[in-house]
Amino acid sequence: MGWDMLDARQLRYFLEIAKQGSITAASQTLGVAQPALSQQLRKLEDQLGTPLMLRQRSGVVPTEAGLLLAERARRILDEMSRTIDDISTLGSNPSGVVRIGLPGTISSMVSLPLIAAAHKLYPRITINIAEAMSGFIAAWMAEDRVDLAILYRDIGFPGFQSDLLLEEDLVILSNPDSDMAARLPLAAMAGQSMVLPSKGHGLRDLIDEKFQSVGVTAGVAIEIDSYANIKSLVANGFGPSILPAHAVRAERDAGTLSVSQIEGDDLRRRVYLILPTGRPVTRAQMVVADLLRHVVTDLIEAETWAGARLLSG
Repeated sequence: MGWDMLDARQLRYFLEIAKQGSITAASQTLGVAQPALSQQLRKLEDQLGTPLMLRQRSGVVPTEAGLLLAERARRILDEMSRTIDDISTLGSNPSGVVRIGLPGTISSMVSLPLIAAAHKLYPRITINIAEAMSGFIAAWMAEDRVDLAILYRDIGFPGFQSDLLLEEDLVILSNPDSDMAARLPLAAMAGQSMVLPSKGHGLRDLIDEKFQSVGVTAGVAIEIDSYANIKSLVANGFGPSILPAHAVRAERDAGTLSVSQIEGDDLRRRVYLILPTGRPVTRAQMVVADLLRHVVTDLIEAETWAGARLLSG
C-alpha cells in the first residue's frame, strides 16, 4: 500500500493516540467520538497490514511499526503545514517558526541582534534558538529538530551544505599574575599543565591536533566542558588554557585574565552555516539564513566578534 492511501486526518488522529497513550484521552482532546477514533485506528492498521498499537488495560502503546509511523507522520504533517504556509504567504512577508541550533558562545553574540532584526524585518517569523555543543546540534539537524545551525565544523552528513562563514583566533589565557608575554609561540605550552575541554569536544580536538602537528606535548591539569569554569579555574591559578578570543574579551579588558596572542603557526577555528539540502526549505528559513549572514558580518565589522574574519567557500 502507498502513502497516497493515507490522509492527513488519519495521521493526526494516530499521533494524538500515540501522544496520549489512550484512545479515550485522544477522543477528548480531538473532540472525536471514541468509537469513531477506534475505527480509524483499525482502518489504518488494516491499510498498513500490521498492528500499530498494543492494547493494554491501562491504554495503548505503539508497536515498532507504530513508532516508525509516528516518526514519519510528524515529518509529513510538518512539511504539509510548511508548504501550505509558504503558498499562502507568497507575495507577502514570510511567516512561521524557524528553529536554529547555536553553540553557547556564538548564541551569546548572535541571538539578540538576530531576533531584533527578524522582529523588525519579518514580524510574522518566530525565531526558536536551541543551544548546545556542535556535536549535539549536528545530530539535531540530522533528526530535523532544527532548521538551520552554526557549527564549528563541516557537518559531514549527506543532505546538508556547510557554508564557510568565518575563522576566529584562539588565544592563550593565563592567571593575571603570570609572566606570560603578550605574544607567544604555541611551543611555549610545552610542559604546561593546562585547563582544557575534555577529549571529544571540538575545541579540544583542534588543540590536540595542532599540538601534535607542531610537536608540542602539554599536560592536562583539569578537563571541564564549560568556558565559564575554564576561565574561573585559570584566573585562580590552576593552569593556562586556550579559548576563542571573543570568549575572553571581557576578562582581558577587566584585567582578571592575562591573554596572549599565538604567533607564528596561528591557531584558528572555522565557523560554518549549515543548511539542509535533502528536504524542502521554507521562505522563512531562507530569509533567516540570509539574516544570519548579515548579523555575523555586522558583528565582525563592529569588532564585537573579537578575533574573527569573514571567509567564503
